[in-house]
Amino acid sequence: MPSLKDLKNRINSVKSTRKITKAMQMVAAAKLRRAEEAAKAARPYADRMNAVMAGLASKAAGSDSAPRLLAGTGEDKRYLLVVLTSERGLAGGFNSSIVRLARQEAERLRGQGKEVSILTVGKKGREQLKREYGSLFVNHVDMSNVKQLAYENAREIADDVLERFEDGHFDVAVLFYNRFESVISQVPTARRIIPALIEEGETAEGVSAEYDYEPGEEVILRDLLPRAVATQIFTALLENAASEQGARMTAMDNATRNAGDMIDRLTTVYNRSRQAAITKELIEIISGAEAL
Repeated sequence: MPSLKDLKNRINSVKSTRKITKAMQMVAAAKLRRAEEAAKAARPYADRMNAVMAGLASKAAGSDSAPRLLAGTGEDKRYLLVVLTSERGLAGGFNSSIVRLARQEAERLRGQGKEVSILTVGKKGREQLKREYGSLFVNHVDMSNVKQLAYENAREIADDVLERFEDGHFDVAVLFYNRFESVISQVPTARRIIPALIEEGETAEGVSAEYDYEPGEEVILRDLLPRAVATQIFTALLENAASEQGARMTAMDNATRNAGDMIDRLTTVYNRSRQAAITKELIEIISGAEAL
């Protein structure tokens, strides 16, 4: 049984921890509002970009002059996995869920005999993947000095990815991140960014019927596709930022509640131990008095 002093010190320690987790929860809540607004504001632009891309790609698809970013290399052997995580921990399962999805994809591809390389953005993802896949790393992007995400941050990552594609280092690039749904729901997402993935239903209404492009679609796509890659990465970074703050707020709220429960339990044990010590002292005093 711990002494009363030990119990008192532990209660004070847990109270100090609770103050920290409560403060982190409040900070995450303040950051979440701005991050959520930024992520939601970027979605219409990204959706419209995809729609325009779909309209252009529908005309250029199958053409011999179609850009490589759209048509691909003609092979499906080498994959680049771009894993976006955070620089800091204490965010519940935020980073682990992204890494788990990337690890499953890497194992699936390697099981099919594909060559896999990994580009990490954020320290936590690199730390979790380093032991198993350290030999597959081709680059790491440090975002620790970035206070507010900007398009230039995504542009730098996109330039690296595009340069590797032009140099023939991979055939397919897949982006991994968490899509923000709510404070308690962040969805691990894998999205192919090279060659461009044009999903059904993404066509812009009326684009193909109402507009003719000068110069041709292929020429426009050569300029637009690299921007689309950067836009998708930027959107993923914004989604990740909102998801990180939501996950951290939830994790710190749970930690604060758990600390409160622990304080209550320790206080109960402390009071019982203190009462038992007082009762024992009284019994010893009474017994001594009766002996006299």
